[in-house]
Amino acid sequence: MKLTKLSLAMASALGAGLAADALAMDLYVDTKTQQIFAEPGRGRVLLGEFQKVGDTSSQPADSANLKAEIDEIKQDLALKNNELKALDEHMKVAEEVKVKLDSKGVQFETADKDFKFRLGGRIHTDATFSGGDHDLVNAKGNTVGADDGTEIRRARMEMLGTFYQDWDFKSQFDFADNKVAVKDLFVQYSGLKDLEITAGQQKQAFSRELQESSNDMLFMERSLMNALNEPTVDRAIGLDVGSFQKDWTAQVGVFGDTVTPNNTNNIGQEGWAISSRATYAPINEKTKVIHLGVAGNYRDPSANGEVNGHNLQLRSETTHMSNLYLIDTGAISNVSSIKMAGLEATGLYGPFTVGGEYTHMWLDRENGSQNAEFDGWYTEAAWTITGESRKYKKGKFYKVEPKNNFSFKNGTWGAWELATRYSQADLNSGIIHGGEMSNITVALNWYLNDNIRFMADYNKFFSLTNTPITTVGGGEPNVDVFMLRSQLAF
Repeated sequence: MKLTKLSLAMASALGAGLAADALAMDLYVDTKTQQIFAEPGRGRVLLGEFQKVGDTSSQPADSANLKAEIDEIKQDLALKNNELKALDEHMKVAEEVKVKLDSKGVQFETADKDFKFRLGGRIHTDATFSGGDHDLVNAKGNTVGADDGTEIRRARMEMLGTFYQDWDFKSQFDFADNKVAVKDLFVQYSGLKDLEITAGQQKQAFSRELQESSNDMLFMERSLMNALNEPTVDRAIGLDVGSFQKDWTAQVGVFGDTVTPNNTNNIGQEGWAISSRATYAPINEKTKVIHLGVAGNYRDPSANGEVNGHNLQLRSETTHMSNLYLIDTGAISNVSSIKMAGLEATGLYGPFTVGGEYTHMWLDRENGSQNAEFDGWYTEAAWTITGESRKYKKGKFYKVEPKNNFSFKNGTWGAWELATRYSQADLNSGIIHGGEMSNITVALNWYLNDNIRFMADYNKFFSLTNTPITTVGGGEPNVDVFMLRSQLAF
């Protein structure tokens, strides 16, 4: 049996119109006509008993109250609907942006991978203790010595990101020495197959030792060879084009001066340089690598013969904070061009690494000044005692990642690494007596996890020839240095 809404409405109306003394009555519906009747009959079906619920005089008040309740319900539904819409929008945004925190720092990425952002940094805290520096004098006969103590060697924050998948950027600032210095600041385009185009402040394409991050180096300081590389082929503003494949890399770039040239005279046109580097790995497996590389650089100094705002000066400090330069050419004037060549080779086999580099520099000078040549080199070896291998990618080696992080609870001790290096630099040429010196370094590195490392280095300086620093009696200096570092990098 089917009942229409009209039938029920009629029943309600009829019930409301009954006499006031009728408290209840039965109602019937005709199954054909669906009419409502108060008495039974043929074809009629009982609907049920209907009771009187109030006088008709109370209906206006009840209707007003009902209308108010309905309006209140509508307003509440509207508020709930707005809240649901806001929650839906929030959920859409949450789905579009993925946030991750791990050993690489804080990372953000949109669902379509068009936009990425990462916040990272490093803190290197050093302590230095020197010996054998109590009886040193410089070329003027003045007593000199090494500054010992503690320092924040590096305190860097970096921001890296991607726009529309093909455009990358990196900005890195150092707050060590209680001042702000710009390190990396560039934009990179990677939308072309097998090519990366980088514009801005960046490392020039020269030397594996110079390319590798201070977070990944085996030793706390770079070798004596860096006396040639740092003043000439370190960071500068320029345009670099490179291709980085699994087994080989090739780069060439045109560069000006660094972003902070520290001009002394503030005159003359800025210099420019062309730097290039190519590497090849005939063996490139996870725990077996043979790396070979060659690099070249040509620099035309500024109009007044300056490099990065001052006359070229090649020297090597015993540590970053010591202020003791055992070899030092002093300011070299009248430089018309600088030419450099570098060779590099490294082998990795499981936990063992052996390698080295060589750099040669030719200085062309004008106004009757004599040309000069300098060189530097190093060889190094490392053994990861706990068995891990160093990482190799895009012509660079990276630090050890422990198989088992340090944990008292689990009884694991991270990774331990023993390394040694022999390096030499010759800054004597013609009338320039910057000095020749050798150095041996022994290092013990403890990797607690991917982010924290402790380092201990011992450096011995010897075989000094024609150096600006001698002893009070005119003998050869015999300086050794012990260094400690705690490193946090993410």
